[in-house]
Amino acid sequence: MNKFVTMLMLAVAWGLASVAQGQVVREEVDGIVNFAHIETTVACAGAITPESVAEIKRMGFGAIINLRRPSEEGANIEAEAAAAEAAGIRFVHLPFGGDDLDPSVPDRFLAAIVEPGTEPAFIHCAGGGRAATMWFIKRVIIDAWDVERAMEEATALGLRPESRLREFALEYVAAHAG
Repeated sequence: MNKFVTMLMLAVAWGLASVAQGQVVREEVDGIVNFAHIETTVACAGAITPESVAEIKRMGFGAIINLRRPSEEGANIEAEAAAAEAAGIRFVHLPFGGDDLDPSVPDRFLAAIVEPGTEPAFIHCAGGGRAATMWFIKRVIIDAWDVERAMEEATALGLRPESRLREFALEYVAAHAG
């Protein structure tokens, strides 16, 4: 059985496949750039500070998925991981971005997002575009949303039209959906 079909079956069994599109809500949160959430399912954001991790836990998130590369300016993966451990929140680091967009990262993201205890997930990168990209891929592959609907939501979360990330995401779902 295809691993994506297996993940879809697990997502449905765990009740993670969303039935209706939630409204994207943007808020100002100290230490978090471009915070946007969809009801209680997910938040996508840009850069965060390690000091904001306790607030992320207080908001009820089960996991932080960090898409920043360690070489990015301002990225402090170790401090964020330590803050997550101290706050009792799951921390997943999946470096993604740059000149070479690694197609194995969405595979690992999809595996991580369906693990029990992960949702609601707080997904972040530096500006929010990579986080929205991964959420778009999850919506199409796991939740079986059509591409147009998922792209509308991802755009509201921060995926820019005509970006390399958008092109990557569309190619990825074309190769893996269905």
